[in-house]
Amino acid sequence: MSDRFRLTLGQLNPTAGDLTGNAALARDAWQAGRDAGAQMVALPELFLTGHDARGLSQSPAFQRDVLAQLEALAAHCANGPALALGAPWVAAGKLHNAYLILQGGKIAQRVLQHAPRPRTPFDPAPISGPYAVAGLRIGSPIGVDGETGDVAETQAETGAELLLIPHAAPHQRGAMERRLNHMVARVIETELPVIHLNMTGGEGETVFDGATFALNPGGKLALQMPAFDTAFAHVDLERGPEGWRIVESAFAPQPEALERDYRALVVGLRDYVAKTGASKVLIEQAGGNDTALAAAIARDALGAENVRQIAVPMSEHLHAALRDELAALGAEVSAETLTPPLRGLMLHALADDAGEMLLTAQNKSAAAMGIAALMGEFNPVKDLYQTEVRALCDWRSKTVRAWMQGPAPSPASAPDTEEAGAEDAILRILLEDGGHVDDCVAAGHAPQSAQRIAGRIAAAKARKGPTVPGLRVKAETA
Repeated sequence: MSDRFRLTLGQLNPTAGDLTGNAALARDAWQAGRDAGAQMVALPELFLTGHDARGLSQSPAFQRDVLAQLEALAAHCANGPALALGAPWVAAGKLHNAYLILQGGKIAQRVLQHAPRPRTPFDPAPISGPYAVAGLRIGSPIGVDGETGDVAETQAETGAELLLIPHAAPHQRGAMERRLNHMVARVIETELPVIHLNMTGGEGETVFDGATFALNPGGKLALQMPAFDTAFAHVDLERGPEGWRIVESAFAPQPEALERDYRALVVGLRDYVAKTGASKVLIEQAGGNDTALAAAIARDALGAENVRQIAVPMSEHLHAALRDELAALGAEVSAETLTPPLRGLMLHALADDAGEMLLTAQNKSAAAMGIAALMGEFNPVKDLYQTEVRALCDWRSKTVRAWMQGPAPSPASAPDTEEAGAEDAILRILLEDGGHVDDCVAAGHAPQSAQRIAGRIAAAKARKGPTVPGLRVKAETA
């Protein structure tokens, strides 16, 4: 039995529903591992379908296509390393989130997720035991199964010598620290080396942040892959008197909090545009931090040559004429209410004519309080409060990174920092904490301000219409 094992990790960016394209990525990863002399190539959770294709996974036709792709992959990868990847799996009439090991030309082994997160289409399954590849026994808690100890401890007790945890974990503030804490806990409980293999790239409103890492017993970091980039890592394990250990290798520097948020917005917009078949975007040329930040994100994501900004002057004569027409129909409409839809119509027409995606630029604070905005197709700053938009504008104006493709934004406008900070603090209590005006007052905010903002939120909810999709960066509830 060999005392050395090479594992190739593919931190890659699949596309939801694109079985053919994702299978091609898997074949490329397998070839990279084969060229490196690996015994196994591992890809993240639900890689074959893309994580956000969970709705499709309930279709019997899609399930048959998944199985056909898995069988074709197994045949392609028959002579070389084992290939492990995530995909939906149907067993006894139930749909499972599975991790499948393709080896020797067939689907040789499978692991089923034990306790899926609520509101997913997947059924729970008994805890799967470890699987063997080239003499190494591997346990693979899938995704959220790695966040608690039950699955990992059972797999360790039944002979696992390494924990490989495939995940599709999104970027959210504070999530990386929680992720690391969970994996340290698994190391301590099992006394086994642990690898957390994460997906990267944007899908819909979610960004998967990569940052795959490995820990040896004792919790010492042995590998750190970059955040937000696609990457391969060839990881060597050696067996000694105390069992298997991961040979320390590359340690990619990790971004700080502001850069993590900004990079997530860039990657998310880049992939949203690309995966919907577009390549260029249009943003209104307007003053303010929201527009400045959205334009900077777009240029860094797509290149300045693929971003167009245009000002839409709205004459008072046009406003007056439209108000008169609407008044004749019995409707009273203010200029403040009328202007965003008119600008939106004009910008939509310009974007459609040029084959561009129209972006909205409105922060969370403004949207919550009912400030009208044009309806574009995507809003890259949707999940940011006004003070967060300003902080990211300031950060981007002072920062240069190799992945940035555009110039820094113009100096951001400076709202009353104290007033904006107080507004955002009240909004957080009302929107995120489920609080009321009394809770805002107890936190030290002026009663009049809390009542005014609560009233605006209620009014905005009462007239709420369609919303524009946008990227999520808000922290999960712990």
